[in-house]
Amino acid sequence: MIRYNVPAAFGEAEYVEKRSRFIGRVWPVENEAEALARIKEMREKHWDATHNVYAYIIREGGVMRYSDDGEPGGTSGMPTLNVFRSGEIYDVCCVVTRYFGGILLGSGGLVRAYSNTAKLALDAAGTAVMGLWKRQLLSCTYAQFERVRNGVLSFGGVIEDSDFGTDVLITALLPEDRDGDFAAWLADQTYGTVTPEYMDEEFRAVKL
Repeated sequence: MIRYNVPAAFGEAEYVEKRSRFIGRVWPVENEAEALARIKEMREKHWDATHNVYAYIIREGGVMRYSDDGEPGGTSGMPTLNVFRSGEIYDVCCVVTRYFGGILLGSGGLVRAYSNTAKLALDAAGTAVMGLWKRQLLSCTYAQFERVRNGVLSFGGVIEDSDFGTDVLITALLPEDRDGDFAAWLADQTYGTVTPEYMDEEFRAVKL
């Protein structure tokens, strides 16, 4: 079973500390070339910025890179990288652009500013779980709906779609290693009246 966390989407956030403006951006990326392209794009867009600090992690090959881009060593690139390392986020690129506000922040202040900006950008992007997901169709009564829905969530799945007609048709995504346990739980909870119908499976990122 392969499962790991990735950014769910692009995210952007701003943080101001003693008149210095920090702009954080986070992207999901598939490889190092894509990460480098994002960094180049930000450097060209913010050519007038004081610093364009970056960090990225690519799962394939265990690649981790960062740059302080002129800030004192250890005050910006590594703290930015650590936001993603601590959250076990992979296939991610982050650039934090700084426009100096005229007041020195000191080493501790820089670490906090870059960390906070990267965290805010990641929060804006959200996180998703990359893995093999099995899509199942569930038909239940209205009285059973909440129990079935909560069961999907408790087994680490997500509700992809719900169709409320004569009965409720639920399209659910279950982690590849939990679908069997979920089916057994469902049979027990509904006395065998609700049986998952396998539709297909897909290796993708799913936001929980």
